[in-house]
Amino acid sequence: MKFVMVPGGWQGGWVFDAVAAELRRNGHLVEAVTLSGLELDGPADADRPSNLDTHIDQVAEIIDRSNETPLALCGHSYGGMVIAGVADRLGDRLEQLVFIDAYVPDDGDSCWSLTSDTFREMFIVGARGDGRWVAVPDGLDPRARPHPLASFVQSIRLEANLSDVPRRTFISGGAWPGSPFVTLTDRLRNDSGWQVHEIPVGHNIARRDPQSLAAVLHALPPADPPQRS
Repeated sequence: MKFVMVPGGWQGGWVFDAVAAELRRNGHLVEAVTLSGLELDGPADADRPSNLDTHIDQVAEIIDRSNETPLALCGHSYGGMVIAGVADRLGDRLEQLVFIDAYVPDDGDSCWSLTSDTFREMFIVGARGDGRWVAVPDGLDPRARPHPLASFVQSIRLEANLSDVPRRTFISGGAWPGSPFVTLTDRLRNDSGWQVHEIPVGHNIARRDPQSLAAVLHALPPADPPQRS
């Protein structure tokens, strides 16, 4: 299986390095994405921050040009917004959609509308410098970069249904302080269309327990290959 992995806010594809190494040892292909504006050497045009549409376009292009099947599209935190937008366009290309302690939006939702007051305050305080870039919160990896505020506040436009993807999985980091995902996790546990796993190490599962995350991903049950139109 090929895994395309989308990080959450402030982080790049490097956050999945240890997870990717485990998956590759088990015979999988992995492409970890650094979203536009989060590059280690800084955004190409800091005066024009990316938004949610920019990030959806970027990952959709990766999926569209990929020849490997089956495909699993994974997103952490804010990355859930991105992979939902990609699945809306290219759900017939995907076998697995995996939300890693991530937002699962409906049409019209945004990261801002779905998150907790703790994170809204973080966005506001972090963007005080110029109103466009949200500063890196304390405690993140030194490779983290300021995140474009526009991507956190833009509403998503969805026309299809995530149920078009054969397998949908939510991986919870547990009920960590300030988590916006506790109610969501409980709801998805009662939804027969979802698998729910818990790795109770907090939000940043890929950094805190990459072996357990890789094990859950490796063990995802197969689905019938999606039919291409």
